[in-house]
Amino acid sequence: MKLQDRRELFARLAELNPHPKTELEYSSPFELLVAVILSAQATDVGVNKATRKLYPVANTPAKILALGEDGLKKYISTIGLFNAKAANVIATCRLLIERHHGEVPRDRESLEALPGVGRKTANVVLNTAFGEPTMAVDTHIFRVANRTGLAPGKTVRQVEDSLIKAVPPEYQMDAHHWLILHGRYVCKARKPDCPQCVIRDLCRFKQKTIA
Repeated sequence: MKLQDRRELFARLAELNPHPKTELEYSSPFELLVAVILSAQATDVGVNKATRKLYPVANTPAKILALGEDGLKKYISTIGLFNAKAANVIATCRLLIERHHGEVPRDRESLEALPGVGRKTANVVLNTAFGEPTMAVDTHIFRVANRTGLAPGKTVRQVEDSLIKAVPPEYQMDAHHWLILHGRYVCKARKPDCPQCVIRDLCRFKQKTIA
């Protein structure tokens, strides 16, 4: 996709939603970190339902560690893979206290060293909590990047690297939020809503749906 088209694509998404943000609910970098760990293979809606009960009781590494693994499971049992996620969150809380004075680190290496935190989770935290222009490529972004021709790639990392190069600098801070939301609500997996898509004329997807 040409630079002019890429600029136009993000200009239109920005006009629709000037201040995009994650749909996960949080009030601190730590709450965001836990929510993103819990969101793997789960919906933001489901995670929010659980954290609305958890965070008023425990929203710091020390408080969640005090709950213990079994105590934490009671709050997140409605989320898929909650047993493994509980173990990871508890282990992460312990490391945050031992290595980072209970604070969420602001660098990728330290974040990815935490249990349950991969590259995508680290990118979300770096971007959303700390304002770094990272690209957290999930299934929605992977689909949109390939369908539109914005940043094609066969792997998540290829798409991430392509997006870093493809997204104009002025849009990099919010790009991953715009693309996630576009993939979630418009460029859907089974049946994209092409007639309502504001970037349909820029998109290279050949099997566009019709009204």
